[in-house]
Amino acid sequence: MLDDVISAADGDSVSIDAVVHSVGSASFAPILLLPALAVATPLSGIPLFSSLMGVVIALVAVQMIRRNDRLWLPGWVLRRTAKGSVVRQAFGRVYPVAKWLDARTHHRLGVLTQHPFLILPQLVCLVSGLVMPILEFVPFSSSIVGIGVAILAVGMVTRDGVLVVVGLVPYAIVAWLIFRIFS
Repeated sequence: MLDDVISAADGDSVSIDAVVHSVGSASFAPILLLPALAVATPLSGIPLFSSLMGVVIALVAVQMIRRNDRLWLPGWVLRRTAKGSVVRQAFGRVYPVAKWLDARTHHRLGVLTQHPFLILPQLVCLVSGLVMPILEFVPFSSSIVGIGVAILAVGMVTRDGVLVVVGLVPYAIVAWLIFRIFS
C-alpha cells in the first residue's frame, strides 16, 4: 500500500484524491491508515495539516461505523495537495516500520476485529479525528494520536486484536500530556 502511495506522489504535487485512488476507494481501514501515518510524520508541522487529516480520519471512521459500501470524501478534501517530494520522503520514512509490522501481525484476539466489537476501535478513530483540530495547540499530541489511529487501522486491516489493544496506548500518553500542560 505504501508503494502505491509513494508512486501516486511521483509528480511535483499530489492530491488526496490521487492517494485515495491509489489505495482503492472501498478499502476503509487502509485509507484510514494513510492520514494517520501522514500526521505521524514531519508533515504534521505544516499549519492546519493535522486538522485536515483529522477531518479525513473522522469522515472515514464515520463511514466505517455506518458500514458504507464505498468511501465518500468531500471535493474540497480530495482537491487538497501536497508537494510530491515531501509526501514521498515522509512515507519513505514510515516504510521500514510498516514492513516490520507486516512481518509481525497475525490473526490474534480476532473477536476485537469483528462486529460488534469492531465498533470500539472505529469509535476511537472517530473521536481522534474530531479532536485533532484542537490538538494542533498541544505540541506533538496530534502525531501521537495519529500513531494510535495508525496502529488501530493496522489492527483492523490485519485482523490483529492485539494491535487494537496496543493502539489504545498512545491515547493514554495524549491524556497525560494534556493533563501535564493544563495542571
